[in-house]
Amino acid sequence: MNAVSSTKKICICAVCIALCYALPLGFHALALGMAFSPIHIPVLLCGLVCGPFYGTVCGIAGPIVSSLLSGMPPAPQLVSMIPELLVYGLVCGILIQVIHTRRFYLDVYGSMIPAMLLGRIVGGIAKAIFYLYTAKTYSVALWATAYFADTLPGTILQLLLIPTLLFVLMKAKLIPQRKRKEA
Repeated sequence: MNAVSSTKKICICAVCIALCYALPLGFHALALGMAFSPIHIPVLLCGLVCGPFYGTVCGIAGPIVSSLLSGMPPAPQLVSMIPELLVYGLVCGILIQVIHTRRFYLDVYGSMIPAMLLGRIVGGIAKAIFYLYTAKTYSVALWATAYFADTLPGTILQLLLIPTLLFVLMKAKLIPQRKRKEA
């Protein structure tokens, strides 16, 4: 959003990286991890609150920390997950700084949806490149199924939860109110 101090951004980014570890543990314990993509939530949130640099840091560090501490995601999955999450944090962070419609939800969705689509495309490309060097086959149908159909519940959760979390954080004065950009 606007005017968050560097110290606060570092703290928020650190909390989001920790959530990249903790949220998947909880979701996977309930056998909901694959469908709800919980690691995506803190990365998107970090990009929206802290901007592109910290969103990118969270998108890279979050899955690595989670993988090192819990084994999730497995190392081969990091090849496609890191580029996907990096794009989420980077693009969300850039777009939230550029889009100023004077409507909070429109700004947030206008930042999240392109980031999510572009991240899935980049993740699919990374996975396709990885599969070129393995004996596995990869197709557009597998990509569409893995990145869109199988993760639809997670996409819906993210689109409902993240704007709500941002709104609550602003009302609690933990992050600044979203203001329109003056001309």
